[in-house]
Amino acid sequence: MAEPDVRLTAWVHGYVQGVGFRWWTRSRALELGLTGYASNQPDGRVLVVAQGSRADCERLLELLRGETTPGSVDQVIADFTEPGEPLRGFVEK
Repeated sequence: MAEPDVRLTAWVHGYVQGVGFRWWTRSRALELGLTGYASNQPDGRVLVVAQGSRADCERLLELLRGETTPGSVDQVIADFTEPGEPLRGFVEK
């Protein structure tokens, strides 16, 4: 039986705007087969919402917290929930 999908909501803090962070996140998410978006926030954070398998969402979270991201990530606050409405593709907002 397949594992149910989850939704990852991650707030990424640090120097993450204007450095290609959303593009990089979109590329990693698509490689993992996730749907969702990465969106710049007025306060300088990036909001990442991804839906897919728990394992793939956890891998994306590891990558967001890793040392290969563009810019500089200080902190990632994340939560896993039931998936919401279906999301198509992975976009930069």
